[in-house]
Amino acid sequence: MSDQAKNRLTIALSKGRIFEETMPLLNAAGIEALDDPETSRKLILDTNHDDVKLVIIRATDVPTYVQYGAADLGVTGKDVLMEHGGEGLYELLDLNIARCKLMTAGFADKPLPAGKIKVATKFVNCTRRYFAEQGRQIEIIKLYGSMELAPIVGLADIIVDVVQTGSTLKANGLVPLAHMADISSRMIVNKASLKMKNEKLKQLLEQVSSAVDSRK
Repeated sequence: MSDQAKNRLTIALSKGRIFEETMPLLNAAGIEALDDPETSRKLILDTNHDDVKLVIIRATDVPTYVQYGAADLGVTGKDVLMEHGGEGLYELLDLNIARCKLMTAGFADKPLPAGKIKVATKFVNCTRRYFAEQGRQIEIIKLYGSMELAPIVGLADIIVDVVQTGSTLKANGLVPLAHMADISSRMIVNKASLKMKNEKLKQLLEQVSSAVDSRK
């Protein structure tokens, strides 16, 4: 690998809350985006460093881009990493941002069936593992949005979803039932990049880590 390639970094981020809360941490490491992903149609954003680019993709795709080396590092939620499985990458740093909880939710006054439970979720792998550990039989109904609707219309007994304030659950007559995992955004890195670009990545991670610590 040439010196130029060794010094080039591609960072995968998603629009919205993760981008907004990650950029101050990258700013502390001297990296500033020259475009706003909310107003720019670019998918690869330039920064104040010619050798550092930001790739803007869906949050669920960040681990895949990092795993296969299309990005050297990225930021995504622990829920996404749990669902992905983490092959081909290292989870290096908890950024302590975009905090929420992965929970089961349903009606407070409706007991669950004694037998198989119908669970609506987009977190198929996490849900399957969790209920296997509980020794419960489930039927998973995969949905991508409006999860709260599933118990209301009788599609599922309960849902598994990320909960931030619980206000959406409450507005739809549902309550949190079981806490599955605490979620926050993590910085992940491609295994090969960590080996080949160790010096540059180490410096960046130390600066971001210091910024995270200073916020606590």
